[in-house]
Amino acid sequence: MNPQPSSHESIPLIASLHDAAFAQRVQHAIDHKTKPLGALGRLEQLALRIACILGDEVPRLEQPQMLVFAADHGLAARGVSAYPVDVTWQMVENFLAGGAAVSVLARQHGLALNVVDCGVARDFAPREQDPDDKLPQPGQPRLWRRKLGYGTRDSSQEAAMTAAECTMALRNGMALVSQLPGNALLLGEMGIGNTSCASLLLAQLCGEPLAEVTGAGTGLDAGGLERKIGVLQQVLQRHAQATEPLQALAAMGGFEVATMVGAVLQAAAQRRVIVVDGFITTAAVLVASRLQPAVLERCVFSHRSGEPGHTRMLAHLQAEPLLDWQLRLGEGSGAALAWPLLVSACAMLAEMASFAQAGVSTRAGGPEPADAP
Repeated sequence: MNPQPSSHESIPLIASLHDAAFAQRVQHAIDHKTKPLGALGRLEQLALRIACILGDEVPRLEQPQMLVFAADHGLAARGVSAYPVDVTWQMVENFLAGGAAVSVLARQHGLALNVVDCGVARDFAPREQDPDDKLPQPGQPRLWRRKLGYGTRDSSQEAAMTAAECTMALRNGMALVSQLPGNALLLGEMGIGNTSCASLLLAQLCGEPLAEVTGAGTGLDAGGLERKIGVLQQVLQRHAQATEPLQALAAMGGFEVATMVGAVLQAAAQRRVIVVDGFITTAAVLVASRLQPAVLERCVFSHRSGEPGHTRMLAHLQAEPLLDWQLRLGEGSGAALAWPLLVSACAMLAEMASFAQAGVSTRAGGPEPADAP
């Protein structure tokens, strides 16, 4: 069994955001907008959440950063994906060329697109826009080289990564977020085989039956899915003693997932809004929340994936996603699609008039709403 990585000392302490008086003031402002009470439904809940994360009664989302973490997996050699491992590096090139779904959506919504090579089984040619002192601009992808190896090891035979590699991945993620501007982080990923490590982490850390939380990923047929479950059962049995979050991450995770865990921890420590994409990014949040539970107070879950394990993972995190469109692309595409809802929530708080400001009467026969305390 892989020993517990010695990285706890570098994990930031993340305090709860609970502030009842602050939340009451924001809710009072929402309730007094020119609308029936609660008429904007979950948009009101989203506005309150963003305000509490940023600690601002009129929050503004600034310089949002989309981070797509990419790496390969040794387990992919066991046939757990319908696509060859070359697709990982090919899709990274597609991200950088602007042709992927997340590239299109990032341009559309003014998101700075950061692609992080955490362990792709190929080197990428230097790009003019990628010097260390240059930050990404909206619509212009930026490649960050944080490679820990050319893919993890085959976790059905040994630990996917060493304790030292897991620790370095966490630190890479934390350091990278520290370099980026803005107060919002959108999570994405790319790595052939990484739905397997998400299923494994869910089964190991939450006790879910592996066969019930493992899906077709990139499109396996029934026979392929059966083989995949069999391989994952071997992994789970081999690493049955890796019960602590970082033990499980090192034994069965991926370089991109581990780097993402570090990014989530740092973003949470800095009180950034963390927009979570699908199954794999939620797995990273699961691990981060087992290390620092208050991470979840900073998260907005963008959608419910078509992957069967995602619904159960969201339930363990007590998370209600914004969209339920059966998305299963990854890349951060769901986070980018949900982003305008966050923008609208902030606009509602900042720009929508109150009854008093607009000179609009409150409901007939009802008392004037009480002032905020």
